[in-house]
Amino acid sequence: MNKKFWLTAFTLTGTMIGAGILGLPYVFSKSGFLIGMFWILFFGGILIYVKLCMGEVTLRTKGIHQLPGYAKIYLGKNGKRIMFFSMVFGIYSALLAYLIGEGQSLSKLFTGNLDYAIFFAVGFWVIMTLLLREGLKGLKKVEAYGVLAIIFIVVGIFLWFASEIHYENLSYFNKENFFLPLGVTLFALLGFSSIPELRREIKGSEKLLRKAIITGALISIVIYFIFTFSFVGVYGGSVGEVATLSSGRFISLLGAFTMLTSYFVLSFVLKDIFVFDLKKSKTISFVFVSVVPLILYLFVSFFKLASFVSVLGIGGVISGGLTGIMILVMSMKAKKKSRLKPSYKMPLNWITVFVLSLIFIIGCIIEIFL
Repeated sequence: MNKKFWLTAFTLTGTMIGAGILGLPYVFSKSGFLIGMFWILFFGGILIYVKLCMGEVTLRTKGIHQLPGYAKIYLGKNGKRIMFFSMVFGIYSALLAYLIGEGQSLSKLFTGNLDYAIFFAVGFWVIMTLLLREGLKGLKKVEAYGVLAIIFIVVGIFLWFASEIHYENLSYFNKENFFLPLGVTLFALLGFSSIPELRREIKGSEKLLRKAIITGALISIVIYFIFTFSFVGVYGGSVGEVATLSSGRFISLLGAFTMLTSYFVLSFVLKDIFVFDLKKSKTISFVFVSVVPLILYLFVSFFKLASFVSVLGIGGVISGGLTGIMILVMSMKAKKKSRLKPSYKMPLNWITVFVLSLIFIIGCIIEIFL
């Protein structure tokens, strides 16, 4: 495996591991660790498959696009509109959650409390906005070092916590909360939006794209297991919505790193949507990519309209479910319309599309109404 392969895989890992990982221990502690891991493995398998389908779509298509652009090619203008809504809703939900979690994490890290969360969130936003100007070069730097830092810190936390883990916390089981982890778990496993970026990064070595997608996703799942095992094992039902805030200042560093990488990648993706798919100017793109998330954060924070976990849950099921369905339909259309030969092909038929779409729809209904 070459350097390009690992940089590509880490881009997916960095996109997936963001605010979601910090919310997993909370929902796992309420339902039971084993129930939470069931959802991780269940949706993890489904979403790896859907990501591979999206990878095939990018290989079958000429030109630079983001998901709305691919949707227009294979599903028409209405398909583009639906995908645009799904993508923007999901990305803004994620950026909002990241600003909430990052502000709290940095405030805890540097001051020992959450009193200055808004100020640190704004400072984090300024740094991310400046990094975004470096483009794809900046993306590779942030992902490579950010993901390695995440792996190092998570393993360090596990070793630090090992002697304090109470296995009775991990055996707790509450069937009444069986569906509680659904939305946050789905959010943590997404990363659809980074697939076109992976296709661009691995240019010239397209035959490695499938392995890069699988590797990047599996790294994330292993890290989720180690992280939730550690926090649920030590804190049980007392773990907070932002898990790292349950521990000391140093542990809060993990929250800062995980959300830093994902915030950057998703901002980059949103910028691509406005530049490549909507053909907007740099000024308009800057407003929607950088200014709007900050306004949303300040509005939600001042009026206390949503919690960290609730933003993750709603964003996960609505954006994840809708985007997943659209990708499956796009993949079917691309197999018929495209004349380009991809470096790999995913087995897919309309029965599979129907079954997986039904799972996404049911998940959305459960998260919102139950």
